[in-house]
Formats: sequence, structure tokens, C-alpha cells
Amino acid sequence: MSVPVIAIDGPSASGKGTVAALVARQLGFHYLDSGAIYRVTAYAALRRGVDLADEAGLAALARSLDLRFDGVEVYLDGQPVGDAIRTEEAGRAASKIAALPALRAALLELQRGFRQVPGLVTDGRDMGSVVFPDATVKVFLTATAEERAQRRYKQLIEKGFDANLAALVEDLRERDARDASRASAPLRQEADAHLLETTNLTIAQAVDQVLGWYREVRPN
Repeated sequence: MSVPVIAIDGPSASGKGTVAALVARQLGFHYLDSGAIYRVTAYAALRRGVDLADEAGLAALARSLDLRFDGVEVYLDGQPVGDAIRTEEAGRAASKIAALPALRAALLELQRGFRQVPGLVTDGRDMGSVVFPDATVKVFLTATAEERAQRRYKQLIEKGFDANLAALVEDLRERDARDASRASAPLRQEADAHLLETTNLTIAQAVDQVLGWYREVRPN
């Protein structure tokens, strides 16, 4: 049988990354944060002077990236990037370049290369629709914009970043609209994806639900 994949898609700050990483740990699977790939591409572009509107330049940059994951840590050119790709500025830049078809095509095979035994848990916007359409389990994980903004606000404050809750709500709504309306791989719930609404769920409850869906398909 093919290497199993659990694909968890959803909007920004929905908690899908946290849930995906914990599911991967529980199963002993590899983990891929696809959003980090776009963030680190934007980060590399800013460092190397590539304009974020230069689609061909960004695609060429993406094909040359020396990128490695170690758990949730991301390494670029052998060096950890840490929280430099987790700022709101990096998130906005990543959302902007993610709408570029040539860049998405350049990163497609890179992402698919993370599918290795014993399995992969991945999160993003189009993991179940485009990158791994044959995923063993597909999940669309979401929460209200207000709840997601609260989570993001808490995360930023804990890391020592400045944050404004009202601005975060507005930014998330704008990002949702941009991600859902882009021509290339728009954010959407696939027909065969389980809906996981986490506004009133704990992280543990969300993880248990994803594991339950997976074990229905792969009981052993």
C-alpha cells in the first residue's frame, strides 16, 4: 500500500499546525508544515533581494532552496530560521506569494518529496486538494476569525511580538478572502474531507478526532 498521508487544510491561525504536529508525533509519522515552506521562501526572497511580485524570480528561488525540517524547526541553508518566519509580516508575504501559480508549481515536487515511510501528516491550504489528492485522510480544520485572532494574539505575545487584536481579526479575514479567491489552488473544503470546527474544542480533542478518523481507515 502507498505511504499514508493525513492532510489537514484550513485557514490561517486555525490551529491546524499544532494539531498536525501532535498527530504526527502520536503516530510516529513525518510532519510537513507547508505554510512554513511559503514563509521561508518569502524570507529567503527578502534576504536575497527578490521582489515579491517577481513570479519567475520567486519560482527560480524556490527550486534552489536548501530546506530541511527537524520536527517543527525549519532549516534554510543549514541554519535554523526560528521565529523569523513566524511574524505577521512573514505571514502576509507568504500569503501574497502563495497566489502565484509558477511558485506553487515549483514547490509542488518539494512538498511531495516529504511523503516517506512510515507516513506523513501535513497541513496547509491545498494539501488534500492539490499536493496529496490521494491522501488517506483529509481534514478541513477551521474556527471563527475571532477565535483564530485570539489564538494568534496569545501566540505572538508569548513570543515577545507586538500585536493588536482588532488588526489581527481584520488581517485574518482579508487573508481568508485572498486564499479562497485565488485562481491557483484556492482554499476550500474538499468533498471527501472531514470538517473539524475547533472554536469550542481543546487541542487534545481535535487531535483525538483526527486520530479517530485515521484509525477508521487504518485500524492497524
